[in-house]
Amino acid sequence: MIKELLENFNPVDYVGWLVLIASAISFVFAFGSYPAIILVALKKNLMDKSGDRSSHKGTVPNLGGIGLYLSIVVSITITGATLDTKSLFLILGSITLLFFLGLKDDILILSPRKKFMGQLLAALLLIIFTDTRIYGFSGILGITIMPYWVSVGFTLFVYLLIINAFNLIDGVDGLAGSLALMACIAFGVLFYLYNDISMVVLAASAVGALVSFLYFNFSKRRKMFMGDSGSMILGFIIAVFAVRFIDASESSTTSLFRSSSPILTLAILFFPLLDTLRIFFIRIVVHKKSPFSADNNHLHHRFLRFGFSHVQTTLTIVCINVALILIAYFCKNIDINWQLIILLASGTLLYSLYFVFDWIKGK
Repeated sequence: MIKELLENFNPVDYVGWLVLIASAISFVFAFGSYPAIILVALKKNLMDKSGDRSSHKGTVPNLGGIGLYLSIVVSITITGATLDTKSLFLILGSITLLFFLGLKDDILILSPRKKFMGQLLAALLLIIFTDTRIYGFSGILGITIMPYWVSVGFTLFVYLLIINAFNLIDGVDGLAGSLALMACIAFGVLFYLYNDISMVVLAASAVGALVSFLYFNFSKRRKMFMGDSGSMILGFIIAVFAVRFIDASESSTTSLFRSSSPILTLAILFFPLLDTLRIFFIRIVVHKKSPFSADNNHLHHRFLRFGFSHVQTTLTIVCINVALILIAYFCKNIDINWQLIILLASGTLLYSLYFVFDWIKGK
């Protein structure tokens, strides 16, 4: 009876229930596991210690990625039986690899080269076995279709860029988690419009886990950081969403966002990508040092230096990013090159407006 029920089950007819169940499972599992994780971190002294570039004082457990990973895996394992199991299992395999690499880096120290190789392998698993990749730029600068190996190489670059972008912005309470939450909700809605229920459920699982994590991340008494184990798996999941959304849009001539998917994706990920490219430029060109060396030149550090609290910094950045998503959405029907110009101009203006105003006021 159960076998026949599963064979005749159509996920499209039960999207609401699947989203509710997936998010509830991940939320409850994560919320229940974090007190135990915090206790173990305190007992074993597995803590993040404040330093010269840290925006925190004292020591804080940095094993939040354990709860994120376990809750997402449990949620997808339970709800995934009725979905596209091939893609989901490959994603679970890839985030498992990244989780253990990140966990080793959180507890001991892992070289950037080993992390890079792990990220490369995780991305290749998805690209090779599902052939999900970015075929072209939807006409940006006249580029529509790229040769196969160029497409694979560019898709790998996108994976690595997004994974490391979320790793680099994890420096203020709630920032990486809130931007990941916003991205998962946005991509979840887009995949719902495309009837890609597997990605909708994955997004819902990540949302449930993130809501639970953010409660502890903002807490004063039981604060927890996600660490590299959390930021890398979240960055990877969002990179999967970005590549899959662009791939689905470019593969069909009737897709809703065929002529705007790269711009919408850029809008959703605007702040992580902006801050990462900006910080790489400062480190390589200005300071002549490794792009992966630590410093306090991030945009969120600038907000803190201007007197913003952690919560104010996170809310300001997330609200600006939501505004950029709305701008990109309402411009989706104009020429894609103009979409790109409008988005870049709007993003640059909105993120620099306060600093320019303060500078003028000071003069």
